[in-house]
Amino acid sequence: MAATVFYVDEVPAPGAVAVLDGAEGRHAATVRRIRVGESITLSDGRGVLADSTVVAAHRDRLELTVRDRVRATPAAPRVTVAQALPKSDRSELAVELMTEAGADAIIPWRAARCIANWEGKEAKAIGKWRAAARAAARQSRRAYIPDVARLYRTRDLLHLIRQVTTDGAVAVALHESGRSRFAELPLADATEIVLVVGPEGGLDEAEITALAAAGANIALLGPTVLRTSTAAAVALGALGALTARW
Repeated sequence: MAATVFYVDEVPAPGAVAVLDGAEGRHAATVRRIRVGESITLSDGRGVLADSTVVAAHRDRLELTVRDRVRATPAAPRVTVAQALPKSDRSELAVELMTEAGADAIIPWRAARCIANWEGKEAKAIGKWRAAARAAARQSRRAYIPDVARLYRTRDLLHLIRQVTTDGAVAVALHESGRSRFAELPLADATEIVLVVGPEGGLDEAEITALAAAGANIALLGPTVLRTSTAAAVALGALGALTARW
């Protein structure tokens, strides 16, 4: 079994002593009760992994000797999820699930039918999404923590789709009205994939028309209608099998 992953700002060179403190250190020392002699993996969340051994354990921090250091190869094609804001009780769950399933970047999107409203609290909400992504990346032992972008409006999302699809990316808006089947899209040859997930009330007709005009495929993911909080994770699982990501 792979050693537990914890994140630091910078991973020292082999032979150096690293200090794991702050929230990560408290979680390792107090919650996980990791002790001297145990092995953990340190990561900067940007691809660097280092096998390390605990040489000193304190109440809220650990000291470790770094044994070796490598850089993990990013999954390809890169997958960005534009996630319409779910209701508050499912918002961070959506981030956790898509992170565990392998999302490389996450865009919070204010779709027309979103119930959630981040007006006046955008910075706090994005902070919660970033914390959820970090915790889920640790849980799933990822070398890369997904980037969580600023809040996008529909015009921002349409601009992104126009931009990336001219460079070989495939954009897919998941919707039950889609005439294309997700598994039949040219995903294996894509340079990048952008998944668009609508809110609880679904994409409205104007959004579907605008997304298609911008270059997105309107596609049916499977035989059932999924919650907005689970759709991205299911799609990412399918992409693992349909592309070289797995």
